[in-house]
Amino acid sequence: MKAFALILVIFAAVPTAVLAAEKSPADQLREWRRDFHEHPELGNRETRTSAIVAAHLRTLGFEVKERVAHTGVVGYLRGTSERPLLAIRADMDALPVTEDVDLPFKSKATAEFRGEKVGVMHACGHDAHTAILMATASALAARKSSLPGSVLFIFQPAEEGPPEGEKGGAALMLEEGVFAAPRKPDAVVGLHVFSTLQVGDLGLRAGPLMAEADSFKIIVKGVQTHGSRPWGGVDPILAAARIVDGLQSIVSRRVDITRSPAVVSVGAIKGGIRYNIIPDEVELIGTVRSFDTPTRDAIYADITSIAEHTAQAHHASATVSFQQHTIVTRNDEALTARLRPALAKVAGVNKVLEIPPSTVAEDFAYFAEAVPGFYFFVGATPIGQDPNTAPSNHSPRFFLDEASLDIGLASLLSVVDEFMAQ
Repeated sequence: MKAFALILVIFAAVPTAVLAAEKSPADQLREWRRDFHEHPELGNRETRTSAIVAAHLRTLGFEVKERVAHTGVVGYLRGTSERPLLAIRADMDALPVTEDVDLPFKSKATAEFRGEKVGVMHACGHDAHTAILMATASALAARKSSLPGSVLFIFQPAEEGPPEGEKGGAALMLEEGVFAAPRKPDAVVGLHVFSTLQVGDLGLRAGPLMAEADSFKIIVKGVQTHGSRPWGGVDPILAAARIVDGLQSIVSRRVDITRSPAVVSVGAIKGGIRYNIIPDEVELIGTVRSFDTPTRDAIYADITSIAEHTAQAHHASATVSFQQHTIVTRNDEALTARLRPALAKVAGVNKVLEIPPSTVAEDFAYFAEAVPGFYFFVGATPIGQDPNTAPSNHSPRFFLDEASLDIGLASLLSVVDEFMAQ
């Protein structure tokens, strides 16, 4: 395809010390991605991944800093000038998902998550992001003598969130000085492979792109009793079920979704251990997605009211707590107008689509809050398959067409060139 031809030209100048002569650029890119896919690691535990990344950047002659926000890696490439300085970010962590796709490099990894043994899978495509940014580093290192600026490469851990009780992700990288002077970039760029777009399609929008992501926890307390004598206690399972049902009325009846999209979803219910014992406690956890503070605060108030009063109606009690995980991801208006044409120039790109706000979330938002940000989606679903029915990101059957790797790489390089040229 045309994107592959472009990448061959880009890599032609890479010395053999940087890229093994017997491997084509596409082979190297796929080899990295498949290796990361077969050996996924959860947030703040990406030790193997980050070691491979750091070693590669050092081979290229970059200035490298490791163990940023636990396992993050930052590489600095100086071109002919220190400015402009563009940051490019990729995330490295996987998810507690057991893979259900038959691949030669299928993940068989397991780990402990929230006290349970789980499968681990790159079900969101971060393996692709890491491989694409490594290939971008190779391509730009090969022509640093003509690069009219410099690039900061950010390989971020824990985008999906750090383990409970730990800090991590983009916010911690910023706290630890990844954008500190004199290396504060003029802008930051990121991409994400996405199942809702076919290979060859790119998606973006100026302004609010992705939602704020918050979590809630509801602890429903009852009185334990024998399952044969429910009247001898207070059933928190019944109260919890009614709470879940009530939460669905928040978005459907209280939020003006014509003005501001929102989502309330329960992700897990835990309570009880035996078929004939009614437990004394049930835990509900879930997520809230919103695009503005008033809507978020109103949802918080409704969740609390519904949980407390529903539990009370069943002679139980409920306590509610919230945690903010990300803020709204916003594409800088001026930067988006400036860089959007670079995507349309990429060989292999069929369409650059203006997409509606997405209720998924990304902690790239913190980088884009610190400096102007530009973030776009790369289609990952094979041509001929309906992206509306394809297994979504975070699904155990998420499948990435590797042609998207070439397009992702070519897109980043085009964006770098456009940014440096202006």
